[in-house]
Amino acid sequence: MIDELRAMTVFAKTVETGSFRAASRALGLSPSVVSHHVSQLEEKLGVALLYRSTRRLSLTSDGEKLFGYAKEMLSLAESGFDAIATKATEPTGRLSITLPAGLIQGPVVDDLACFAQEHPKIKLLINFSDHQQDIIRDGIDVAIRVGTVRDSTLKSKKLSDMERKLVASPAYLKNRPKPLKIQDLSGWDFIGLRMRPNDKLLINKLGECVRLTYEPQIVLDNIHAVVQMARAGLGVITPPDFLVAEDIRQGKMIELFPEWKAESLPVYAIWPPNAPREGLTYRLIRYLEKCVKKRQSTL
Repeated sequence: MIDELRAMTVFAKTVETGSFRAASRALGLSPSVVSHHVSQLEEKLGVALLYRSTRRLSLTSDGEKLFGYAKEMLSLAESGFDAIATKATEPTGRLSITLPAGLIQGPVVDDLACFAQEHPKIKLLINFSDHQQDIIRDGIDVAIRVGTVRDSTLKSKKLSDMERKLVASPAYLKNRPKPLKIQDLSGWDFIGLRMRPNDKLLINKLGECVRLTYEPQIVLDNIHAVVQMARAGLGVITPPDFLVAEDIRQGKMIELFPEWKAESLPVYAIWPPNAPREGLTYRLIRYLEKCVKKRQSTL
């Protein structure tokens, strides 16, 4: 099919310029190659497209029909090239993005909002879900994932580390003796999150580590539900700091051992390996990187 399309392009240029020699100059080919393409096309179709003489070319009736289709084909191709060239200078198109539901209140949502404002001709289709989608099967352009990247066939870029706090509600704490050291939390009720293991690696400012393992009574598949259960007094959690910062300020949550933090989790952008480097996918990823660096510079 590619050979036929190339031959139609040569045929159309030959008709437009009026001779094999003029078409060869326009296409950067030799006259014999131009003639060969036209002859191949005639042989493929089993018809004569051009009548040749030593001084001129003329179209047959079949040649006139094909020339009309060839012009339409080239016009559509030119429109496609123009659309892509326009996109390079003024980005247009659609981006499909998926993120964990826990990031709904995170800074990445503000970053996406700013990206949309700066690029009003880019349509964003955003899905928030803790159930990971198949990027290739579901036609996802960019996925934001928290934790280790497992699929090595995809492209990935680490954007940041998500800091987490160790918290519980006053309702839960009032029925328990005050813990004096981090190890005292062993045996306490931790609320489980389905996509995370049932252990907590806690690190203090000196770099010392303590790992607590637990068997949760309640396991949920959404971090917002985990926080809500903790507010109700059902156990200890280690959510992203942005999810409980306001609760801590209002006294709805108590940070346990502020000198200790739950191990931070890496946040990655992941995308298909064949995404063009100058396309919308890379434009968004570079924008998110810039936003993260800007926030880090203000800390």
